[in-house]
Amino acid sequence: MKLVTFDLPGGQRHIGALQPGEQQLVDFTASGSPAMRDMLALIDGGPAALQEARGLLAAAKVTLPLAGVTLQAPLPEPRQMRDFLCFEKHFRQARANSHLFGIPGERDPAKVEIPPVWYQEPIYYKCNRFSVVGTGADVIVPRYSKMIDYELEFAAITGKCGKNIAKDQARSHVFGYLIFNDVSARDQQRREMGGTLGPTKGKDFDTGNVLGPWLVTADEVADPYDLTMVARVNGEEWSRGNSGSMHHRFEDIIAHVSQDETLHPGEFLGSGTVGGGCGLELGRFLKHGDVVELEIQGLGMLRNRIVFQQ
Repeated sequence: MKLVTFDLPGGQRHIGALQPGEQQLVDFTASGSPAMRDMLALIDGGPAALQEARGLLAAAKVTLPLAGVTLQAPLPEPRQMRDFLCFEKHFRQARANSHLFGIPGERDPAKVEIPPVWYQEPIYYKCNRFSVVGTGADVIVPRYSKMIDYELEFAAITGKCGKNIAKDQARSHVFGYLIFNDVSARDQQRREMGGTLGPTKGKDFDTGNVLGPWLVTADEVADPYDLTMVARVNGEEWSRGNSGSMHHRFEDIIAHVSQDETLHPGEFLGSGTVGGGCGLELGRFLKHGDVVELEIQGLGMLRNRIVFQQ
């Protein structure tokens, strides 16, 4: 299923699923079921709630045109957000472009030195789970930044509790997948990470985490490691990659995070930027009014406008 969170014209927030063709949706919340109150309730409900949702989609008692509602982030407030750095090409190319900030260093990505720990375990930072928006929302650039960037990523959403999860059992903990635009204030990020912590305000600002356009249940994604990932700005293709180039995969991530730490339903686990999947790697940054489209095979397309404040 392609699950959505949406606002009705009167402002009421509901969840539902798209019908084939992606022009109509079935309103699950209209059923009155407690498990359909919101996306976290559906996830918390486990297999029984998922089966109920499939029944509501099949019955299609309350349908609405997609164009008549306002899509929100499918999971407007994840229980936790962790974003990883899983694509080696991105790491190398981003570091090779440090000269854009006046920092001397190796400019050949193939010769960039990667810390050994990166290969040994999936590294991550924790995002601000309260700054989430969906497709169609304006991305408001923080006043302290002049170098704003998109990052083309995808994410897994967890579906059940677990601790010390074995890698061969990890896939069963994935509820579904969605697209993530990890909007980055590069000038602030570069400045603050000189203090050996972060990123912080380089990533944490309202509208900085764009999720969507819908949450695709895991059963509909046959192979999450063979998805074409494309970024366009104002209709021009800026980057193209494939999810199969992840060095650490979601199974590695789940096994790592759950070491002596409980993983809960409704948590967000980001892949990190696909190789070539941001302006920093290309030496290009976004301008006021730019429209960014991030598309991943089978997961839909995020579309957002960049707005610099006066």
